[in-house]
Amino acid sequence: MKSSDVQRLRELTGAGVMDCKRALDESGGDFDKAVSLIRERGVIKAEKKADRTTGAGVLESYIHNDRVGVLIELRCETDFVARSEPFRTLAHDLAMHVAAMNPENTDILNQQAFVKDPNQNIEAVVKATIAVTGENIRIERFCRYEL
Repeated sequence: MKSSDVQRLRELTGAGVMDCKRALDESGGDFDKAVSLIRERGVIKAEKKADRTTGAGVLESYIHNDRVGVLIELRCETDFVARSEPFRTLAHDLAMHVAAMNPENTDILNQQAFVKDPNQNIEAVVKATIAVTGENIRIERFCRYEL
């Protein structure tokens, strides 16, 4: 196992160093299998946090070509996470997704294939960010306007 593999795995998944080392050890150095292991563990971590209350968060706005506007309320547990880069990136990506895909409600949004990575749905993207931040995250609501 090379330290460059651990670093690359960290950059791709957002998991901690020890989690990346463990996943690479358990996968026998198979990078793709290590990514799968980390994502599976992230889903398990996310499910354990699902009942936690989300009292903090952000309102993210996005306007596309002065014709489509989105405002999304993304919630988390603490202001610390609300200001973090992974959370802010998720909020922006979700606002762009809503502008592009025009879901009717949050339930439909969660099941849609993510525009940046069609291999994952929005729910999986949110769970991956939960695994990185260590807090529950919930898409509270959104609105979309179009001329």
